[in-house]
Amino acid sequence: MIPWQQRLSTGTEDIQDEVVRWYQQTRHGKAYVPAMIWGTLQTEAYARVILRKVVGFLGVPDDVAAGVAKRMERQQVLYDGDHQFDVILGEQALYTNIGGPEVMRGQLERLLRDIDLPSLTLGILPATAEVDMVPAPGFHLYDGERAHYELVSSGVDITEPDELALHEKAFDALSRTADFDDAANRLISKALDFWGKSG
Repeated sequence: MIPWQQRLSTGTEDIQDEVVRWYQQTRHGKAYVPAMIWGTLQTEAYARVILRKVVGFLGVPDDVAAGVAKRMERQQVLYDGDHQFDVILGEQALYTNIGGPEVMRGQLERLLRDIDLPSLTLGILPATAEVDMVPAPGFHLYDGERAHYELVSSGVDITEPDELALHEKAFDALSRTADFDDAANRLISKALDFWGKSG
C-alpha cells in the first residue's frame, strides 16, 4: 500500500486522472458508498468541498480546481453509452453534511435528475434496513476483477478471486435490501426537504 500523502505528493489531479482511466476501462462497475455521494455523481460544488478537505487533512499541494475538473471529466462515462454502473448509497450519504445546505440541495437535485440515466442503477439503502451481512465499509468493484477500498491513509485493491466473489455476494445482499426507482426517489426527496429547511 502506498500512503495517500505519497500518492498525492503533487496534488489531487494525477490521482483523479488515474481514476478517470479506471472508469473509462470499466464496462460494468459497482459501488457501495455508505456515507457520502459516489464520486461519479458528485456536483462540482460537492466535489470541491471533498477535495478541499483531502488537501487540508493530508497537507498535500493545493490543486483542487484541477482535481475537480478531472472528477467532472470522469462523469462522462455516465453519458457515452459504453458503461453500466450499479450504485448503492447508504441513506446516511444523503445527510452527511458536505458544504452546507446549499451544496447538499444542489447535490440531491442532481441525484433526482440523473437517477433514470440508462447507464445507472441507483439504490438507496435505508438507514434502518436489515442486511444479510455484517456492516462493512464502502467499496467499488471494477468488472468483477478488482475491488477497491479507500482508507484514511491509503487505498487498497483486492484481486484474489475468492475475495472478489465475497464482494459480489455482499453487493447482492445490499442490492436486495436497497430501495430503487420510486422508493429511492422518495428517500432522496425527503433528504432534499430536510436540507431545504436547514438553510
